[in-house]
Amino acid sequence: MDTLSPADRSARMARVKGKGSNAEMTVRRLVHRLGYRYRLHGGKLPGRPDLVFPGRKKVIFVHGCFWHRHPDPDCKLARLPKSRHEFWVPKLEGNRARDLRQLAALEALGWRALVLWECGLKDEAFLENEIRTFLDS
Repeated sequence: MDTLSPADRSARMARVKGKGSNAEMTVRRLVHRLGYRYRLHGGKLPGRPDLVFPGRKKVIFVHGCFWHRHPDPDCKLARLPKSRHEFWVPKLEGNRARDLRQLAALEALGWRALVLWECGLKDEAFLENEIRTFLDS
């Protein structure tokens, strides 16, 4: 059972931002510190990637585990809410399906994409290696 009233839950969910999240800012600071320069939120590209590297034709998405349904069974951030199951399952599965369509569309346009998950941002050495390997390949 939800500990918040429906009105409080609605107000809280309405405050969730699509840009400039803590996870995104963590990745942006790291990428900048590594010396890579990028553009933000490629508006003309499918899915509006979080970081765009036009010269490399590469993009990075920073996905929240809950909203994008992280498929890792060990990810605790991706668990479904206990209330309104009939609303959340189609909503979140729709998000996942949309993400897959957008990745395919980017690939069809000749772009390569890296998806970084919110739960994986804690290990900075691993994250740095992932980003360097992706951008330098």
